[in-house]
Amino acid sequence: MSKIILVTGGARSGKSGFAESLCKARNNSTAYIATSVAFDDEMKERVRKHQESRPQEWQTYEIYKDIYTIIDEISQKHSTVILDCITLLVNNLMFVDGIDIDNATEQEINELEEYIKDQVRKMIEEVKKTDLYFVMVTNEIGLGVVPSYKLGRVYCDFVGRINQMLGQLSDEVYFTVCGIPTKIKG
Repeated sequence: MSKIILVTGGARSGKSGFAESLCKARNNSTAYIATSVAFDDEMKERVRKHQESRPQEWQTYEIYKDIYTIIDEISQKHSTVILDCITLLVNNLMFVDGIDIDNATEQEINELEEYIKDQVRKMIEEVKKTDLYFVMVTNEIGLGVVPSYKLGRVYCDFVGRINQMLGQLSDEVYFTVCGIPTKIKG
């Protein structure tokens, strides 16, 4: 039976480090699902730092779309998985079809959100078919100011609702502040 854990918090709150520590405590046969796309030098540096922080034995899967298609394969090789992060997964999926959010209709935005929710739902459904210890990292972006531009508001809405869905579907949820994790579910 799988165990699904969600780790959330603000930027630089220690959420990735805490999630990695949960996995390190279990074993060194961890699969690392990296959802970022290194599109500039700053992002490449962030990716490099994340790579250096995790054990060399961990196998990395760089994917953000159709993650559900590799869950069974991963479960054949690993018992522990970390997915870092949901927030970038949502961001990347928002632009997969080149939709112009600023000029999109409400229907187009609703369809895009349903597509993203479906991607996440399918992933969780596949995880629940396994015995994986599955740790997901996400940003709690709803604690700040609501963006003044449409793209930012739509993104915050999408991430907020995805986080709520994952909070409900997870066995445990942790909120990290100042490097200190607090269990809020499970």
